[in-house]
Amino acid sequence: MKNLALFIFLIAAAWKLFVPDSVELGPGVMVDSSPKQQTLAGSDSFVFKDYQITRLANFDIQAKLLAKEQYSLGRESDLSPIDFALGWQNMSDESVLKQIEISQSNRWYHWRVKQFPIPRKEIETQSANMHMIPANDQIEALLKKVKQGQIISISGSLVRVDADDGWHWRSSLTRDDAGAHACEIIYVEHIEINH
Repeated sequence: MKNLALFIFLIAAAWKLFVPDSVELGPGVMVDSSPKQQTLAGSDSFVFKDYQITRLANFDIQAKLLAKEQYSLGRESDLSPIDFALGWQNMSDESVLKQIEISQSNRWYHWRVKQFPIPRKEIETQSANMHMIPANDQIEALLKKVKQGQIISISGSLVRVDADDGWHWRSSLTRDDAGAHACEIIYVEHIEINH
């Protein structure tokens, strides 16, 4: 039994060593466009995993994956098992990102700098933490497959989630906010790994 455990550990270590968790694409802006959003005139609601989902806006984003975190605890994880910190425009440039320390925890995206490589407002408005609600198992598998540094395209809807007991969770509808309630909640219907 000890030999089997040691073998599994060695395989996992070799996998980690030879199959990197991240991708480097080099300096330069990799995504020059900002996310596209179209507010919906009427409410389009449906039941998903015993929650009422209301589409607030159609949402399309091409971005660089800055960080990702998987969650299994908390009510939100029933719907959203993974968060992506995404960057576009200057926040898709690795020469900028090398000067920014990025992390995620407790459904938050955190960044720190010793000195600003770009204005603070650009960091805040050209990156965001986004809660991913995969529409199906195939989408969830693709979300989990994406590596830090890759360029991805995601299409779906920004949503509000409601439960029968009064609990709710609502997406931000702007990229200009920061702090509490600034995260996007995306019902993901399509994902493509571009690079």
